Order: sequence, then C-alpha cells, then structure tokens
Amino acid sequence: MAASHTSEAEPQFDQTAPIRRVHVLLPLPLASAYDYAVPPQSETGEMIEVGDFVAVPLGRRTVIGVVWGEGSADPDNAVADSRLRPIAQRLPVPAMAEVTRRFVEWLAEYTCAAPGAVLRMTMSVPAALEPPRPRLAYTLAGPAPARMTGARQRVLAVLADGTNMALPAATIAELAAVSTAVVRGLVKHGTLHEVQLPAELPVPEPDWQKTGETLSDDQLAAASALKVKVESGGYSTTLLDGVTGAGKTEVYLEAVAAALAQGRQVLVLVPEIGLTAQWLERFERRFGTAPLAWHSDLGAARRRLTWRAVAQGRARVVVGARSALFLPYTDLGLIVVDEEHDAAFKQEDGVIYHARDMAVLRASLGEIPIVLVSATPSLESRVNVETGRYDSLHLPNRIGTAELPQIEAVDMRGEAPPGSQWLSETLITAMKETLEAGEQVLLFLNRRGYAPLTLCRTCGHRLQCPHCTAWLVEHRFHGRLQCHHCGFNLRQPEACPECEAEGTLVACGPGVERLGEEVDALFPDVPRMLIASDTVRGPEAAAEAIRQIAEGEVSLIIGTQIVAKGHHFPMLTLVGVIDADLGLQGGDLRAAERTYQMLHQVAGRAGRAQRPGRALLQTYMPEHPVMQALISGERDSFMAQERRAREFQGLPPFGRLVALIISGQNEAQVIDIARELGRAAPRQQDVEVLGPAPAPLSLLRGRFRQRLLMKCQRGTNASALARTWVDRVNVPQQVRVAIDVDPYSFL
Repeated sequence: MAASHTSEAEPQFDQTAPIRRVHVLLPLPLASAYDYAVPPQSETGEMIEVGDFVAVPLGRRTVIGVVWGEGSADPDNAVADSRLRPIAQRLPVPAMAEVTRRFVEWLAEYTCAAPGAVLRMTMSVPAALEPPRPRLAYTLAGPAPARMTGARQRVLAVLADGTNMALPAATIAELAAVSTAVVRGLVKHGTLHEVQLPAELPVPEPDWQKTGETLSDDQLAAASALKVKVESGGYSTTLLDGVTGAGKTEVYLEAVAAALAQGRQVLVLVPEIGLTAQWLERFERRFGTAPLAWHSDLGAARRRLTWRAVAQGRARVVVGARSALFLPYTDLGLIVVDEEHDAAFKQEDGVIYHARDMAVLRASLGEIPIVLVSATPSLESRVNVETGRYDSLHLPNRIGTAELPQIEAVDMRGEAPPGSQWLSETLITAMKETLEAGEQVLLFLNRRGYAPLTLCRTCGHRLQCPHCTAWLVEHRFHGRLQCHHCGFNLRQPEACPECEAEGTLVACGPGVERLGEEVDALFPDVPRMLIASDTVRGPEAAAEAIRQIAEGEVSLIIGTQIVAKGHHFPMLTLVGVIDADLGLQGGDLRAAERTYQMLHQVAGRAGRAQRPGRALLQTYMPEHPVMQALISGERDSFMAQERRAREFQGLPPFGRLVALIISGQNEAQVIDIARELGRAAPRQQDVEVLGPAPAPLSLLRGRFRQRLLMKCQRGTNASALARTWVDRVNVPQQVRVAIDVDPYSFL
C-alpha cells in the first residue's frame, strides 16, 4: 500500500468536496509511492493522468515524481483525504509509458532494489523535465574587426565555410581553441550576429531505404530471419552468433532498417561507448546520418536535449552504454545488445543489474524482438538457445576471402625473457617480420599503468591504497601511484614510507606503459600508440585513435581490453598476448569462460582483410583447456566442458546465486551485522549459504566489507528469498547491505 504524504498545515481542500487520491513514485530510495491529492482541474488547468511527471511537496522542498496509479482510501490509514498535500504542478513533458513503469517495477522486484531508486535511473536528467530553454548561436554578419588576432582569425575560419552556419559560443570556442570571451568580443564588434536556435535538438531522420553493403549468402539468410521477426512483431530473443569478422553488424543493421520502416525506435547497447567510432561511421554510411549517442561523457546540455528527443519520439535510433536502457522510449520496436557476453554490461554500484538480462526483460514487457550479438556468446545465452528460450542464427565464415587467424601458444616456461623484459624471442621475431612487411602489430596486456606493484628492496614494504585492500599502481607517464578502485593517488615517493630508505622502491610486474618502454628499445623508429582507458579519454579521443590505426598512421599498438572489442583494422595481421594467463587467476566461476572470450576477441582483430592473421599467446600453462581450445579452434567443445562443470556444481546458468555485500566504516559493526545475517540465513532444502567472510576487497573506498553467498536451484525465486532474508535483520543506517542477484564479481 502506498504511503500517504501529509502536512500539519491547514487543509488543502474543502472537506466536503470529493478528493481524488493518486500514488506518486518519487526518484528516492523508497519502498513505495506516496499518496497525493489531485487539485481540481480548474486549479491546474489540465487533467492529471497516470504516467504524468508532476512536482509535489516533500517536507519543505518540492520534488518531481511520476503518477504511478490511482489511489484509494485506506481504512488503516489515519490520514484523512482533506489533509493530503496536493500535487503542485504537472510538467510539460510526455507521460512515462506504461511499459516503462512496468519495467521499473519488474527490475526493482528482480534486483531487490527500491522502486524509487530504479525510477531515478529513468529520470537521470532532471533538467530535461523543465520547459526547453532557447539556445543562442552565432553566425558571421559583418566585417572583420580592425584589430585581428590569431584567436579571432581562428573563430572566423570556423564559421567561414560558406554555409552561413550558426553555432553555440561554446562549440565555436572549442573548435577554434579559444575562450568564449573571444566570441563575445566579436559580437560586440558586429562581426558575429546572435541568432536563436530551436529549443529542441534537431534529429535527422535515418534513411531506412538507403541500400547497405552487399551481403554474403550466410549474412542474407540471417538478415532475412531477423527482418521477419521485426516485421511480424511480438517478443523474441535471437542470438546472432558469428565468428570475428563475419559481418554481424551489417546483418543486424538490416533488422534496424526494418524497425525504422515501421516508424519505431531502436536501441543498440554496446559495452564501451568510448570506442564505437567505427560502428558510428558504419551506421552513418548505412542510413545517411549518425544515431544519437548516450553515455557518461555527454555534456549536460546534450544529455538534456537527447533525453527530450527520446521522450518525444524524435530520436529514432539510440546507441549507448547500459544506462541507455532507461531512456523514456515512446515506441521502442527493437533492441540489439552487441558483444552480449561482455562483463561491462553488469552494473555493480547502486541498483545492481545486468543490462543484457534487463534488456531481455524490457523486450518481453514491450513485446518486441531483441537480438544478442557475439562471436563468443555467454554460456547463459548458449544454454537458453539449447533449451528453446532463445532462437539462434550462426555466421560460420568471415566476409569475403578473409580467414580466421592462426593461434599459437608460446610456452614461457622454456622461453622466459631475461631480467625485466616481457617479450619472448618468438614474439619479437614475429613482430620484426610483420613490421618489415608493412603490416601492423597489436600487443595486448590487460593491465593499465606501468607496474601493478611497487615494493621496497630493503624492507619489503608494498605501497597500498589507504582506502582499499589494493596495491597502488605506478603510472610513470604521470609520475604518480594510483588506486584503480577509488582513484586515490600520490606522487611517486623518493624514499620508502616504511623504512625511509632512498632509491629502494622498485616496480614489479608489467603494465602497458612498461611494455611500451620495451617496445621503444626494440623498435625505436616504429610509430606506436598506447590505448588504455586512462590514455584515451572520451569518445572523441577514442575515435581519433581508431582512425589513426585504421588508416595505418601507426604500426604498433599496445592496448588493454578496450582494443579487443569489435574493431576492424585492415592492416593488422599479428596479435601478441603478453600474459595470456592473467584472467585465470582468482575465484571467479566464469574465469575460464571470460579468459577464452577475451583472448578469442583480441586474436580476432588479426587478419580481417585480405592478409592472413596470426596470434601468439605467451603462457605458462599451454596445456590449460582455455589455451588448447584457442589453439585448436574448438570453441564449442570448450564451452560444452564448461557447461558440464557448471551443471555438475549447480552453478549459473543451472543454479542461482545471490550475494549479500555488507559494508560500513565501522569494521566491528559490519562484522556483527554480517554474523546476524548469517544466523538469519534461509534454512530450507536445496538452499546453501556460504559465509559470512571478509570480501577479497575487504576495504573499498574507506568501507569495510563482508560477503555472504546464497546458492539455490534455478527454479527458486531467489530475489524474494533474499529480500525476506535481509528483512529479518535490523540493519542500522551506518551499514549498507547490497543484494547482488546473479553476481558477476566476487570481490
């Protein structure tokens, strides 16, 4: 039952007048909606309907919520209708669609989150709910000023393209590399003229009738099958499984065209929005215009305008990271999840959810098709295909004459490089041959920075983050040590902070920066590029980096996992994996599967055009099933082995896991609550609870952490069981208990 929100102030309405009561859900971590009174239409000027965005009083402030349903007098509620606080205002934005409201409720129920917390994700741009503000722009109008400076000249050059275009001051300043004061100065001189742009973001219409690339027979068959699903309507989930370089994108773009032909919206989810430059270019070639992008690097104004364009149905195609799932679509007709296996789709903070799984839920609620795309599908998706829950389409061959790369293992037990070097002779020789042939080399190491650990040679002290159970990573390029969990950083000390010995701190292990040093010594004249999340910041920088590689401006690329996803580099023929065993460490139940996926994806960057490709995996465990599967190309056999192991142990996708993460700033208090939860754990057949125990990251961002893990059968309502479990314990406000249904991280 929704709570009633009242005030001790004077009654808002005549007690004899009939009062309409509605539930309003607020974007706050609240378990239920509040009841508010609807003012007479004569007072608001318009009717209040379910789904409307409304401003309501809450305490001494006003907040924006959504009318969630009709209210009713609750006999157990002591608050009279006459004391209900009224809705202050209906906001001039389209109402939240019923399917979105149902999605919020379902997701909250599944993830054990407060419905208000989920609603907040759909209202991530509060400014978008306000009336649109006029946008000012500037265009050339008069003669150049008498005093011409370099900055002024660059501004005029930006605007002097012959189209009489008008641009906002911030855009002009950015393009001309000047301050906005320079722009304002030219306005004062009469050189520039101020104009008012439309308040809403103009969104070009994708041309769905535009012809795409010529498809192979396999591609054409798969595309036709997807188009039938889109045109026939109704819910379906299809796994589009194809080898790297098989042209999966071109296939599902045909399904996008079919949805656009019906006048419906399309959502494409990608794991790394910062490195989708090639995808955006491909989309623009196919449809004549770029889609709207949604990611955390968008500026506030762009986010506001994009949110409104989606809500008004003017944004036909959106490509974005997992948060794009919560935009206010008015008529969503198709969802595509590219690289569906990628762990980046899992949200680990706040409301904990997996975007791929919630996208399937959203498609089901909206009765629309969804396409999951990958060259290395997750075991969960493969099992859903086997059991008939999902349909499947397979592309077994690369486009044209391109062939899959030859994958070889380099046994580092017999070829370990000397000293602080990390490249084997086999790999160095292959690099020389490739570079001499005018081709490109990619060295892959999934470790940022210079070195993952710094210790003192004298006393053995290891430099650790004061806020996390983690070593500080050296970033020599910036001269700092950094924690990759909380962001804490400090300057590289000259003396050991423990024993105060000078010159005794040494870097241990390789990161991509250290690998770059070794490459520079071996190939000093070869142009190279280092790509990691801390060296390539933002979509624009990423797009430029990808362009340089694709056009052959660099010959040697050193990168982390962000270069392993979906890129097409025609001249790249050699991939060297520096530490192929890295992902096999730790207690992650998906460690082998993830390692296989990662290495298969990065190896698949080689030989995607006319030249044959080769991948060398430096490993100390060449006999490991992952390495053997990669070398032999027996993907299906490896996944069948993983399947049998998981099924035998009752692990996902054949069983359910729910993790409880207890955290707080008082360690003793956290331990006490964890023990109480352990004592209150479900005691029933086929349910096993492990813990409590300190989390592997027992201190994270200044909070101590304990974990419990519940394991149960697949058919169990694990969400309801976990919610009931936590409700048995009185958790103080200082302690946070996060419920992670279907966990991907065990840290």
